[in-house]
Amino acid sequence: MTSKNRMGFIGRAFAVLGAASAAAAAVEGHRRPNARDLHTLGINPANFPDTRRG
Repeated sequence: MTSKNRMGFIGRAFAVLGAASAAAAAVEGHRRPNARDLHTLGINPANFPDTRRG
């Protein structure tokens, strides 16, 4: 693995971990996660259920 590929992998891993953390915090706070975070996690924002309670 070249240095450039390794840094890309590490950057992507941090992006996924950050998006997962942000999305989890939003759901726990009964808020909808950012579309950017959902895209990073491979989730279509249109298919993500509404997290607000009625």
